[in-house]
Amino acid sequence: MLKVIDHFPDGFLDIDARHLHSLLPQPTLMHLAGRQQPALFVAILLHGNEDTGLKAIQQVLKKYAKRELPRALSIFVGNVTAAREGLRRLDGQADFNRIWPGTEHDAPEQQAMANAVINEMQQRGVFASIDIHNNTGLNPNYACVNTLDQRFLHLATLFSRIAVYFIRPKGTQSAAFAKLCPAIAIECSKPGNSEGIAHAVDLVDACLHLTNFPIQPLAAHDLDLFHTIGLVKIPEHISFQFGAGDVDLILEPAIDHLNFTEISTGTNLGTTKQTTVPLQVLDEAGDCVAERFFEVRNGQLLTRCNVIPAMLTLEERIIRQDCLCYLMERLPLPTA
Repeated sequence: MLKVIDHFPDGFLDIDARHLHSLLPQPTLMHLAGRQQPALFVAILLHGNEDTGLKAIQQVLKKYAKRELPRALSIFVGNVTAAREGLRRLDGQADFNRIWPGTEHDAPEQQAMANAVINEMQQRGVFASIDIHNNTGLNPNYACVNTLDQRFLHLATLFSRIAVYFIRPKGTQSAAFAKLCPAIAIECSKPGNSEGIAHAVDLVDACLHLTNFPIQPLAAHDLDLFHTIGLVKIPEHISFQFGAGDVDLILEPAIDHLNFTEISTGTNLGTTKQTTVPLQVLDEAGDCVAERFFEVRNGQLLTRCNVIPAMLTLEERIIRQDCLCYLMERLPLPTA
């Protein structure tokens, strides 16, 4: 599935994600020369409906159209077939951000492609890795890290003063590249958000000019660090809608306004016909812990403790393909 080239094709700087397949009909790894080595690695379009990465890379490359890149740049263009349809992934298709080493999914062809990217970059050397994403709910721009190494946290602060540490879901690009170099994933709000695109451009450009990452601990005021403690899914057999409907679970229609806010015990998230919690919550070990965080009382779905949600979305297809949200707690910055 993987094509490796040493240039970007004519028309790449101006094409949109839905038509990118006409230039790159398959996942492609592009190696571009620059003054410094090794290369900065940037992953875009791992989810086909998240086009901020493409727009940001286009702006960066236009900036250096008539001069040498400050550092070599390797760009992985992911799910172009889903991008053609404006979808996160096609039905029956593996999620391109769940196929990397460490995955719990079975997608041999896509896993082989991801392994080929890893092997290629390991042999060439890689300075840092940035995986650019969008999300579908109301969220601030933030970075994600899979290790609390100071270099990773310094890289995160180049994008936002908000960072989330997570180890689940498994098989993400950032977790795989964390074994090679400082690596982050960045969430750039909804597709088309100009602020998110500008922040991604600034991050990539800053990394192209870096020579190393500081190792001294960040000051407490430099970063708001959160820790993902639960991955919330709606089981396939539970029907749901927002606001109203004859379904098993009716969620509040403005639930995504709760993202990155601490909600208190007893907060009502919706109503349900179920007598038990109609959600699946997986902790870091992969254990089901729904009753730790939620309860059903008089037909209402209530929080059972104080918790901070992230990535709550109102898009039903995204919820079915991925999750309803993540649950987080605040985490003090490491001192070493």
